[in-house]
Amino acid sequence: MATPAPDAAPGGAPDAAPDAVAWRVLLVDDSQDDAELAEFALRKAGLAVECRRASTAASVEQALRAFAPQVVVSDVNLPGFSGAEALALTRAFDPSLPFVFLTGGTAPGDAPPPAEGLLLKDELDALPALLQRLLTPHLL
Repeated sequence: MATPAPDAAPGGAPDAAPDAVAWRVLLVDDSQDDAELAEFALRKAGLAVECRRASTAASVEQALRAFAPQVVVSDVNLPGFSGAEALALTRAFDPSLPFVFLTGGTAPGDAPPPAEGLLLKDELDALPALLQRLLTPHLL
């Protein structure tokens, strides 16, 4: 997903304060549309974010090193890859890096491994508040 210019917001979403430092969010999702919807929800809430998308183990590892995200938001099921694997890569890179699962749904008895958050994709409006709660202590 291309990262918009700092003063641009997709779909007419309100921009965050011009002097706000953008939070770096790694979106692990095979669907570019779903990743863009998550980014839009964050921007619509007025958060300054810089988002990158990854959908394979190699791209997650590369993004963890080069992009240095402050939070990882991951789908649970990806073709040939999983949110559980993304969580394991994230924990190996930095055990304290906040990780949130964002999924279309889970089968009964098939919950993802424990992480700092779990939201359904139809609950995107709750994502900004969750990230604020997770990231604010890390910025103090």
